[in-house]
Amino acid sequence: MAEIHPYVGMWVTADGRIRHNLLPDGRYDEARGKRESAYQGSYTVIGNHIDYVDDTGFTADGEFVDGVLYHAGMVLRRERMAS
Repeated sequence: MAEIHPYVGMWVTADGRIRHNLLPDGRYDEARGKRESAYQGSYTVIGNHIDYVDDTGFTADGEFVDGVLYHAGMVLRRERMAS
C-alpha cells in the first residue's frame, strides 16, 4: 500500500475563499468562493516545494513552511477534519 504524502488534504485561506484539495493521486482541485472545481490539475512536491500544472497548462508553485502553504501571494493552512 502506498504511503500518503503528509501534505495531502484541504488547504484554505483564512477567509475560506480559496481552497486547495491536494489529492493522494497527485491531482488537485481548487475552489474559489462559491465556484467549486474552479481549477484542476496535477501537482508534485519535492521537499517543501510544490509545483502545480492545471489542466490548461498554466503553472504555479508554492512553499510549505511550518505547516503553512505560501502560494501566489496567498497563505493557506490545512483544514482539520472535525472529530
